[in-house]
Amino acid sequence: MVKAERYREFIKYFSLESPNPQTELHYSSPYELLVAVILSAQCTDKRINQVTPHFFSVYPNAEALSKASQDDVFELIRSVSYPNNKAKHLVGMGKMLWEDFKNIVPSSIEELQKLPGVGRKTANVIASVIYELPAMAVDTHVFRVSHRLGLTRSKTVLGTEKDLVKFIPSEKIRFAHHWLILHGRYVCLARKPKCEECALHHFCLFFEKKMKIMGGEKK
Repeated sequence: MVKAERYREFIKYFSLESPNPQTELHYSSPYELLVAVILSAQCTDKRINQVTPHFFSVYPNAEALSKASQDDVFELIRSVSYPNNKAKHLVGMGKMLWEDFKNIVPSSIEELQKLPGVGRKTANVIASVIYELPAMAVDTHVFRVSHRLGLTRSKTVLGTEKDLVKFIPSEKIRFAHHWLILHGRYVCLARKPKCEECALHHFCLFFEKKMKIMGGEKK
């Protein structure tokens, strides 16, 4: 199966099964999603959703966060991964968002990346989820699943992002981001993928290789 066919199968399946996927992070404003995504780096959404309600009650907007101390923020997020770095980033982000962006979360990838703690992946999440732009955030799930399905062969995150954006119709890109993440989170697991439950294994390179190995072992 050529790459274009793989993309067609991928898009066809998820367009029917999950036409309007959503992030699993809880938020009620662009500011809240930005905080949640910064916190979510190398941490589970479940953990972040346990932390953010109290955080948002104390720091409901960028103005409030801009006046916070790093130590105070640390105490609220100490149960997440890398709390020291994230506390520093959040305070810096709050100050810049309030002072330079007038409390308005920017929509452009370039502007978003000026904020402390915001890399390309985070910027792409905000652009796609909040502003519904054709931006593809590539995390470990997206990288793993897209390679296993043969949607890309790039060895880099940026190369993977470019491949996905190139071959997925622009109106589907913001959905495909969630499709790949959720599939990786619940079906195409890193160590023990649930291939027997996967509706995509008929064109999955990982599954094909797995079957060949098992066939060889049986001989």
